[in-house]
Amino acid sequence: MADEKQRKTLEERHGMSDLERLRHSCAHVLATAIARLWPDAQFAAGPPVEGGFYYDVDLKHRISTEDFEKIEAEMKKVVKENSRFERLVVSRDEAMEMAKKGRLAAVADREVESVFKVDLLNDIPEDEEISIYKNGDFWDLCAGPHVGRTGNCKAYKLMSVASAFYKGDKNNKSLQRIYGTCFPNKTLLNEHLERLEEAKKRDHRRLGKEMGLFTFDESVGQGLPLWKPKGGLIRRELQDFITAELDKQGYYQVFTPHIGKLDLYRTSGHFPYYEESQFPPMAERDAWEGLADEKADCGTLLNGLRTGDIEGFMLKPMNCPHHIKIFASEHHSYRDLPVRLAEFGTVYRWEQSGELGGLTRVRSFTQDDAHLFCTPDQLAEEIQGCLGLVKTVLGTLGMEDYTVRLSLRDPDSDKYVGSAENWDKAEEALREAVKTMGVEAIEQPGEAAFYGPKIDFVVKDVIGRDWQLGTVQVDYNLPERFDLTYTGSDNQQHRPVMIHRAPFGSLERFTGLLIEHFAGKFPTWLAPEQVRVLPISQQFNEGAQKVVDQLAEHGVRVKLDGGSDKIGAKIRLARLDRVPYMLVLGARELDEKKVSVRHRDRDDLGTMTLDDFIATIREEIQGRSL
Repeated sequence: MADEKQRKTLEERHGMSDLERLRHSCAHVLATAIARLWPDAQFAAGPPVEGGFYYDVDLKHRISTEDFEKIEAEMKKVVKENSRFERLVVSRDEAMEMAKKGRLAAVADREVESVFKVDLLNDIPEDEEISIYKNGDFWDLCAGPHVGRTGNCKAYKLMSVASAFYKGDKNNKSLQRIYGTCFPNKTLLNEHLERLEEAKKRDHRRLGKEMGLFTFDESVGQGLPLWKPKGGLIRRELQDFITAELDKQGYYQVFTPHIGKLDLYRTSGHFPYYEESQFPPMAERDAWEGLADEKADCGTLLNGLRTGDIEGFMLKPMNCPHHIKIFASEHHSYRDLPVRLAEFGTVYRWEQSGELGGLTRVRSFTQDDAHLFCTPDQLAEEIQGCLGLVKTVLGTLGMEDYTVRLSLRDPDSDKYVGSAENWDKAEEALREAVKTMGVEAIEQPGEAAFYGPKIDFVVKDVIGRDWQLGTVQVDYNLPERFDLTYTGSDNQQHRPVMIHRAPFGSLERFTGLLIEHFAGKFPTWLAPEQVRVLPISQQFNEGAQKVVDQLAEHGVRVKLDGGSDKIGAKIRLARLDRVPYMLVLGARELDEKKVSVRHRDRDDLGTMTLDDFIATIREEIQGRSL
């Protein structure tokens, strides 16, 4: 959701897509229904959002999902009336008079004013046109746009209700936020609802708990995941996969600490400019003790850390300053470049508690991070190598439905560091690299990192959701800020160009995506347990253990189910645990040194020798087959 504190311009509002316009209109249909059912309702904002719309309302009655049927029935009446959405341009005084009479976001005058509309009116710039939209007896302060009539909003569904602070400010009143969705027709609505239902089944938080992959514990802290053994196996496989690719491309793996001095991040620009998204800085012990002796307050400490009068440290929000210092620790000639440094580096961000969500939004995450230092002449080739690596990762995992997003700076913004000349060179280098991929790139001004433009890969999963994953960024600015140099062929000092790249992005987020993408049914090479051996009775456990040992010797992750359950129950349990292969063993199989093979999805695959099965599964694992 966009930051509610930043008011959209009229141009942005009028730039709504047809679907956004429909959903914005349906939000008014919802508000009309609520105003008829509960005339004391006070409405704030009701915009379209990704996947639907919402309207914020202040109401004595506590709306629950049990009220949805009644509200939807009233919405149906509003739709059937087929009232025209009529736009009226009014003066500020006229609009304020309506608000004072309680007429805005209401179906009639009221004894109390439309409190939020009064406040929103005061937010409208003096030179901006003020408009009222009417549909039937419901009038609302609104810039629009809308569809022609309420009858266009036939395919809708109320989805949920939550709490939200007015204007997104925790110091303001908490309102009830009613979410809904709307589509041009019932078919599209039903398809959307089916996707949402499928997404619930695939929710990585539920599957992660069922499969024992990861956990969160309040005594450790919100947003700080604990990887359990099975989840650790998946993470290790992903790291081994990308490490093998990095070795092919001449990367060097490095290791850096989890904290660094504040001066390091002052130089990089991360502190204090992005202080709100970082963990609070820590003072040195001597400084703590000195301030305690002086009975100084927290404000004195924080101000001292910000100004640099007090020495401090910070949990690292990025790996790049550390890699820069590794590069800077040695003299480099142009013959040494490019230098490619890679690390599975854990970083820390202070996400708001309401924004945390399983593995996809955490406060501690590990990036498959790398930083390349090259000459300007090497830049194009190095970018292409990075893009090729991202394509290899996505292709191996069957995620080939993606788009490329080119995030550029907004020339009118002051959040970016570095010269306009360097920004122009970096953006052009990325444009040229994208052309070699043969894919269309979507340019998005204003979405660049503060130090440089970037290419993001937006992947569509099996149920049609978009995920931003791999990223490649060109940076002329940090080498400047850290005064990095190399000796050129002219024996003069030159500034290297820096590339940031992370094919997975975050191992936590990427694993969360994979859990949902595969619905927990990982391909064999990624599965925490690849084979389960199932003797048909306990008398065959000894022979089954020998099969387990032989598979383990060949690097297969295998377990024995030597319990007393019947074979049918063992097979069902293995399937519930999403184990790719099950080997059923009885007297005949052990005598003939064969195994009866069943697959999680392909059922009975027949009988084969154990050697043949080992050869088959090893080929599948080593080839990272899907």
